[in-house]
Amino acid sequence: MRVPSLRLPGRNPEGDSGDDRLVGPARLDRRTKRLCGRLEPGDIAVIDHVDLDRVAADSLVATGVAAVVNAAKSISGRYPNLGPEVLVKAGVVLIDEVGEGIFDVVREGKTASIEGDRVLLGGEEVASGTLQSEQSVAADMEAAREGLSVQLEAFAANTMEYLKRERELLLDGVGVPEVKTDFNGRHALVVIRGYNYKEDIDVLRPYIREFKPVLVGVDGGADALLEAGYSPDMIVGDMDSVSDDALRCGAEIVVHAYADGRAPGMERMDKLGVPATPFPAAATSEDIAMLLADEKGASLICAVGTHVTMVEFLDKGRGGMASTFLTRLRVGGKLVDAKGVSRLYRQDMSVSALLLLIVSALAAMATAVAISTVGRSFIDVIADWWDGLLYQIQRLFS
Repeated sequence: MRVPSLRLPGRNPEGDSGDDRLVGPARLDRRTKRLCGRLEPGDIAVIDHVDLDRVAADSLVATGVAAVVNAAKSISGRYPNLGPEVLVKAGVVLIDEVGEGIFDVVREGKTASIEGDRVLLGGEEVASGTLQSEQSVAADMEAAREGLSVQLEAFAANTMEYLKRERELLLDGVGVPEVKTDFNGRHALVVIRGYNYKEDIDVLRPYIREFKPVLVGVDGGADALLEAGYSPDMIVGDMDSVSDDALRCGAEIVVHAYADGRAPGMERMDKLGVPATPFPAAATSEDIAMLLADEKGASLICAVGTHVTMVEFLDKGRGGMASTFLTRLRVGGKLVDAKGVSRLYRQDMSVSALLLLIVSALAAMATAVAISTVGRSFIDVIADWWDGLLYQIQRLFS
């Protein structure tokens, strides 16, 4: 039986413990993305996520989770990551640095309690950490900005290393697999379930309706397209955050494999009985989706939910993001962020303007008929016909 979360009176917005208490089922996973797939409103999420990024935090907030207990530091100080700020502003309780031992004592689905900075089972404390507030997160973020230069240097080094390994893919398209989806001369809309993806898709509806771009979902981006009422033409990714329904929707599947050829996602495709094509590359899944669209002749690549700013690049906190920087250099002439498309593209005519045009045209026609000789004759004929019709109706009832 599912135990709903319960927040008892006494909690104040500054995060003081006092008599506050939050009770709910605990859900655990060291991979935040995987955990979000089974979280429900009111759950207490137990994660192990150093430098919690914004995409992961957005996913946690979207599930309606009541509290997040992190075994690691949500802000380590290496760079200013955006996730903790998202959680505390959404009113989610965030406790940091409780230690990895929590995974040994808390079991999936068991009812846990949060009191201040403590985690309790059956009234007994099993872990404690740092209760974060908006003020403490802001202070940690300010301190983390001091380490930004070091991270930029590391990012540059990773970029050069990636360029050495993947120069043939980046420069000549070597290794891009053959696909059935036709990109040649068409626009491609690449959707990642990242920053503000829902709002961007809504804004792009007139663009999608008019240009009919090739719809490419990157992992969970395929579900984002389906939720918006669209069917993806292609799904690209390692297949760890996309639903079975999306994979069975009829889209062409391209599985992101490691550079050495290993592709764990192919095992899932084999179990589902869905054909798929592997794409070995050291880049991220969103990058190989763009490289594939570019190599196959897309005239324009519109990206939804991708990384744009320096902070967003570093927010993912892994060396693999170096590929994103180089990919944008490769496809830069074709790549447009969704927000840019929404600003540049406007629907030719709104519905209200179209209705006004129709009414104006009808009024002009009526005026022309009324003042012309032929029009007056036509009106006289209609008037005689109407009088005759009324006379016949009166005879029927007389």
